[in-house]
Amino acid sequence: MPFITTADGTEIYYTEQGSGQPVIFSHGWPLSSDAWQVELKVFADAGYRAIAHDRRGHGRSSKTYQGNDMDTYARDLAELVEALDLQDVVVVGHSTGGGEVVRYAAQHGVGRVAKVVTVGAVPPLMLKTETNPEGTPIEAFDGIRAGVLADASQFYQDLTEPFFGANREGSKVSQGAKDDFWRQGMLVNLAAAYDCVQAFSETDFTDDLKALDVPILIAHGDDDQIVPIGAAALKTVDLVQHGTLKVYPGAPHGIYGDFQVALDADILDFIAK
Repeated sequence: MPFITTADGTEIYYTEQGSGQPVIFSHGWPLSSDAWQVELKVFADAGYRAIAHDRRGHGRSSKTYQGNDMDTYARDLAELVEALDLQDVVVVGHSTGGGEVVRYAAQHGVGRVAKVVTVGAVPPLMLKTETNPEGTPIEAFDGIRAGVLADASQFYQDLTEPFFGANREGSKVSQGAKDDFWRQGMLVNLAAAYDCVQAFSETDFTDDLKALDVPILIAHGDDDQIVPIGAAALKTVDLVQHGTLKVYPGAPHGIYGDFQVALDADILDFIAK
């Protein structure tokens, strides 16, 4: 299996398919590059070099105790891009991965990154504060940490319901999709899963968004129960210089089914422009 070793000795797993302009996919919490299996094929078939990596602590990468923060995630991605000597890169991030690719593009990717895509992404800031009243209260994130510590396996199973909108009438998400979310979640070591909650919820990406000088597609479902659109995409589009907002009516946080088909087509169209 292909790995790179970062400056601090962490092994980062990655997988790639196809050839052409590189498109890098960054996954959400608590998943892995396996969350992008469909996209790896779809984008490779469309003539791109599709690449996805396991964030440190997740999937097949090193089970890290340290460095489980957004600055380090972005540096890890920078080291991967440099190791593969990628140019004219499109970075795509879902949820936590959206924060990772925004910080990477703003702080490390100048001259390498051509376009950015975020999907159900955490920027600019998830946490509710005096200046971000639309955010999610800290008690919700404390509950996530408590759930992971108490019984991570059951917590991940329960999380699939709001993640995929399975608690909504008419949901068509399969048991297989929910099982695969649980499978990927169980590959994360506990320290990394726990620390990543603070990383995705309390990191402020406002300055990163303002610094981006490349086109960014901001995709979000308007029934996202994990990263509500009002504190995320609707604010992000006002902070970036070259943003395109795409709202998917009724779509949940998880990329699945009709949402996935429409999203992939929209990303391909955005890249090709």
